[in-house]
Amino acid sequence: MGYKQELKRDLGLLQNFGVSFSIISVITGVPSLFLFGLNTGGPAVMVWGWIVVATFSMLVGLAMGEVCSAHPTSGGPYFWAAMLSKPQHAAFASWVTGWFNLLGQVAVTTSISFTTANFISSVATFQTDYTPTPATTIGTFAAVLVVQGLVNTFGVHLLRYLNNISIWWHAVGTTALIIAILAAAPSHQSAKFVFQTFIDKTGVDGVGWSQRASPAYVVVIGILMAQYSLTGFDASAHMTEETHNAAVAGPVGIVMAIGISAVLGWFLILGLLFSIQDLDHTVASPTGQPVAQIILDTVGEKGAIVLMVIVIGAMFFCGTFSVTSNSRMMYAFARDGGIPGHKFFHKVDMKRKSPVRTVWLACTLSFLLALPSLGSAVAFSAATSIATIGLYISYAIPIFLRVLNRESFKRGPFHLGSFSYPVALVAVVWIGFISIAFILPQENPVNSQSLNYAIVAVGIVVTYCLGFWFLSARKWFTGPVNQIAAESMGIDVTNPAEIETIETIETEKQKM
Repeated sequence: MGYKQELKRDLGLLQNFGVSFSIISVITGVPSLFLFGLNTGGPAVMVWGWIVVATFSMLVGLAMGEVCSAHPTSGGPYFWAAMLSKPQHAAFASWVTGWFNLLGQVAVTTSISFTTANFISSVATFQTDYTPTPATTIGTFAAVLVVQGLVNTFGVHLLRYLNNISIWWHAVGTTALIIAILAAAPSHQSAKFVFQTFIDKTGVDGVGWSQRASPAYVVVIGILMAQYSLTGFDASAHMTEETHNAAVAGPVGIVMAIGISAVLGWFLILGLLFSIQDLDHTVASPTGQPVAQIILDTVGEKGAIVLMVIVIGAMFFCGTFSVTSNSRMMYAFARDGGIPGHKFFHKVDMKRKSPVRTVWLACTLSFLLALPSLGSAVAFSAATSIATIGLYISYAIPIFLRVLNRESFKRGPFHLGSFSYPVALVAVVWIGFISIAFILPQENPVNSQSLNYAIVAVGIVVTYCLGFWFLSARKWFTGPVNQIAAESMGIDVTNPAEIETIETIETEKQKM
């Protein structure tokens, strides 16, 4: 690919799929925004919105998989944008894509690990008089990040095995949770409640957006739960430099992760909704988490502890692999000078074959992004909005460029044939729609406590990204030039065996 093979290529298709499957982690995404879903559209939007979102997410994944097959690299969307642009625009396209992807990656790690901390705090309330506070939750969150950072620093050789465990933990654990709550529930909600009930509790003062604006507005912002849950599948692309037969394993890993997660997630939503015993008590649960309350109401405290351990375990795996993917993206971006301090962060621990410095950069930035939770009532849902917007825009840019410059696109072994153009076009339109939807206000009225600060965070990144580009970066940032040069020489960059050829060429250039 034009770079020295510094990361250990030790993963197969199953492991590559497992990273994305673990980061999508419906057992993390659904519980983390279950309260948001109940209040913002209710069961009907949660159930039917999931199907709609899953369909469009699969189209995005298919379009991304086609690009990944042509250009497998740990830079993922960042590299694709440069490769699919006209030469004079390549650096700018990769710069913008890289910053949006970095924003999304950091926000995803924040939201996953913060959810883990919230659920640990919920379990701590079982059979005790402990009451979590924003400060104690932040402390727990910091501890979770430190442990995940340590795993990614000293346990890199174990990631493959943890990955295999994570796949089964998620699949079996989610299935066990669904069966347990449905079988043990004293009573079940009606099909009408699950499939037809619309709820709008977006009004802080009792007047929700369905009254102030329209029920359609509530539906639009209510699909955040589904779209956030089905996010992060670019992890398969970020791990391609550590995957055998990456041009096939990467895209197949993406599509498999979306498909299996979509089915599993829908049944999880149905199982939880049918098992609600008292809606008002569930929403106002003293545990702070509706899902924890549903589990308590169905299986009792002892059973709830077991099921919550399964959920928290899945969340921890999810966060650990999010840090893995995050650090690989930052490493790839730093490798081409894309982030401040790139000379420091573009270092791989030669003993462990891991970018340790970007591991801790990822953990630090994720912690900082969670600090607004100390003073904002909607900080968590804003973080999930940031994650969704950041990642999906970084997905959209290379897909759009693939549509714009389709005559020059060279397919890899995974491609969509005649469906390629329409699938990519629909994917870009959908991402444009959700990028606008998820910066909209989520609670009415809008004030300092209810402001969706996703637009603030996205605005800061856009301002920095474009401002720094025009002031300085355009003069020196060239993007992934080695990879582009390799392709222009006719080298098959999808073939890891040809890396030595590229290294030889680069060595000769340096001698000259």
